[in-house]
Amino acid sequence: MQIFFNRDKFHKIKNLKKLDFFCKLFEQNIINYNISNNFFVKDISSPNYLRDNSIIFIKDDKFFKKFDSKNLCLISDNQDLINNNLTNNFFYVKNIDQSYNDFANYIFSHDDSIDYEDKFEKINNSLVSKYSNIHPSSILGNNCVVGKGVTIGKNCIIKNNVTIKNSIINDDVIICENSSIGTSGFGFDLKNMGAKFISPQLGIVYIDSNVHIGALCTIDRAKIDITYIGKNSMIDNHVHIAHNVIIGNNACIAAQSGISGSVKIGKNLISGGQSGYAGHITVGDNVVVAAKSGVTKNIPNNTTVAGFPAIDIKLWKRNIIKNKKNGYK
Repeated sequence: MQIFFNRDKFHKIKNLKKLDFFCKLFEQNIINYNISNNFFVKDISSPNYLRDNSIIFIKDDKFFKKFDSKNLCLISDNQDLINNNLTNNFFYVKNIDQSYNDFANYIFSHDDSIDYEDKFEKINNSLVSKYSNIHPSSILGNNCVVGKGVTIGKNCIIKNNVTIKNSIINDDVIICENSSIGTSGFGFDLKNMGAKFISPQLGIVYIDSNVHIGALCTIDRAKIDITYIGKNSMIDNHVHIAHNVIIGNNACIAAQSGISGSVKIGKNLISGGQSGYAGHITVGDNVVVAAKSGVTKNIPNNTTVAGFPAIDIKLWKRNIIKNKKNGYK
């Protein structure tokens, strides 16, 4: 999903830095490095969105073949990847997560507090950032919050008590009461559960045109790039969509469903109520997920699944019949 956005609208980059500055920033974490003196850091990249003059953090060498730009500085704790480095600039570090946090915390203003470096005005008893852009044809309800950098397109309806931050909303979108769009995802370090170690989120939410989002929904901003909801999709009430999720066009997701981080879903999904999706899986096109299913692995195109863990619905039905014959209710 190649949608580029101007991160500077949401996070003012404090100042450009040469790479020798990051030697000091990563000092406690560096094993080895090679840097050039004429490289200035402007942004952060991911394997999906390569930006010139940026730092990219990669753990897995399966992404490495995707880039060979001299305009990137690679940071990794994978020695094989560093040894095969195609860029002139790299940092080989002990802990890539800590390096990312050090970088993000320094180079960006990313505080989630409502008033960070922002100025608000009241419209319909709602707080609207002066740095946002709402098309005049759109309707904003009462007690909403629209944060810095947010864009809301034509003919949108934002109902009462909705919070929108770090988001781009395309045309003809309806967001119902008490939903929250663009707040930080559930990023934390599993290795250091005893410490408060929240991973900074620097991405956005992109909601494409003609999408309906029900009441009391939450859609988290991406870590670096975008969380995306495709065109003509219908999201029921009480649905949670985590950071980095990509949902294709024409999705229909029923109430009380939860989609974990970095899930990629194709077009024409039909997902029953109270279904759940494990993180980092891929769901193909034209998939139907029965209510209360738990999707724990990749689902191919044109498949209907049910149960926990979710399996082909024909097999699931046979298992139900077999269990009944064996006396299970």
